[in-house]
Amino acid sequence: MASVNKLAILSRTLSSAAASAPVKPPVQVFGLEGRYATALYSAASKLSQLDQVEKDLTALQATIKGDKKLREYVTSPIINKKVMATALKEASEKLRFAPATANLLGLLADNGRLKKLDTVINAYKTIMAAHRGEVVCEVVSAKPLDASQSKQLEGALKSFLKGNQSLKITSRVDPSIIGGLIVSIGDKYVDMSIASKVKLYTDVIQSAA
Repeated sequence: MASVNKLAILSRTLSSAAASAPVKPPVQVFGLEGRYATALYSAASKLSQLDQVEKDLTALQATIKGDKKLREYVTSPIINKKVMATALKEASEKLRFAPATANLLGLLADNGRLKKLDTVINAYKTIMAAHRGEVVCEVVSAKPLDASQSKQLEGALKSFLKGNQSLKITSRVDPSIIGGLIVSIGDKYVDMSIASKVKLYTDVIQSAA
């Protein structure tokens, strides 16, 4: 409950109109990262910082991805949460991050959730893409798709679009799914992987044993 209350702070206290209703994102994102990203979107929207926050987080994500030591430091469960929160606050000021960005980082540090930072950033990017009229789609396959397969899949995915929406596809290879595809588009998720079918059949066999 305390974590939920702290999340609410992100969308309330940053805004000069703290008593106003939260700004609803154009697309729903799920999970803990979705709740943080939604609260961030609401706060940044009220402060007219949506684009600046996205720019901040994209730069931070790229920096962490390219710096192994920094990545280990940020996600370390050993470092004191208050020390980390203070360090991130000072770093945010030096990097001139938007107040909403700085508040998010401090909140994640206080709650011991910095290991979720990357997924929170991705969730915020999904919301911002929808804000611009883009529909984000991630396609996971066991091996890279060829040009013909990609074109056929893109044609099928475009049927989900409405009005002036545009499709933004990212592809990722994950051999562990064995075969088939896992597709997430907007707030829809479809698992057509062989791995999921194997798990389903295994669960059925075990329950019948």
